[in-house]
Amino acid sequence: MILWAAGLVAFAMTFGMGPVVIPLLTRLRLGQMVREAGPQSHLKKQGTPTMGGILFLLPLPVVVAIFDRQSLEAWALVFIIWGFGLVGFADDFLKVALKRPLGLRAREKLLLQVVLAVVFTWVVGQVLHLDQNYVLPFGLGTISLKWWFGPLSVLAILGSGNAVNITDGLDGLAAGATGIAMMFFTFWGVAFHHNTVSLVGMAMAAGLLGFLRYNVHPARVFMGDTGSLALGAALAGLAVVSQTTLLLPLIGILFVVETLSVIIQVISFKLTGKRVFRMSPIHHHFELGGWPEERVVSVFWIFSILGALLAWW
Repeated sequence: MILWAAGLVAFAMTFGMGPVVIPLLTRLRLGQMVREAGPQSHLKKQGTPTMGGILFLLPLPVVVAIFDRQSLEAWALVFIIWGFGLVGFADDFLKVALKRPLGLRAREKLLLQVVLAVVFTWVVGQVLHLDQNYVLPFGLGTISLKWWFGPLSVLAILGSGNAVNITDGLDGLAAGATGIAMMFFTFWGVAFHHNTVSLVGMAMAAGLLGFLRYNVHPARVFMGDTGSLALGAALAGLAVVSQTTLLLPLIGILFVVETLSVIIQVISFKLTGKRVFRMSPIHHHFELGGWPEERVVSVFWIFSILGALLAWW
């Protein structure tokens, strides 16, 4: 009952804030700048308000304060999710408000992310003592990460945050795929009696469902780095707390593929001067191959569901 109530609060807040926040972002002229090097069909999205990730981030601490206020795990998750969200917010603000095209410098962004990831990992490992018995894929049992816990957790958070950021290139793509992963954590928390994981997973999934009302094609608002970095941190944070970090490549299989497509494209072009894909990340490859944006998104969502099912198996 509490889980459904938490989801209802998160959905209602996100859905209800849309008609207020989106016009405000428009009035403040916080519109997305579209790369000219990207697909030509995306040029019409120029000026669509961004930084919309605040719509699904604002309900999270409210839900935790109402339903799980005494849980250090829950507040640790709020810390890492909001921390990455604020890094993304700063990046978005510099880009769209101050017209600094590159936003935060890469080293500034990475340093902030590393500090946040290290603090979160220290709390989980040294205070909450959740550094044992990590689940292996395909029912192979569990393993103690020992001293690997810290580096692996930090790497997972950094990698996941930036992988979702890379994936956020089509209307509804990142929000829907992450929502699927959040439902995985919701069910996992219920199945293994991990109330905080199920609560935060439900709050994020319900918030994303409300956000999709405004983000599916044609999008009225984009989540920006504010949302994508926060969602990536949420995925990895929930994986660390639920001791499923080793399942994360399956839970977030779409984000892995999207990131690999960029890496492959860069390496191939530097070594051979040729591109493997029409454009990377790979969702643009299918777009340029003639797939409508809605088809790419729906197929990639199905792929995300298959990854989550594999992780559960």
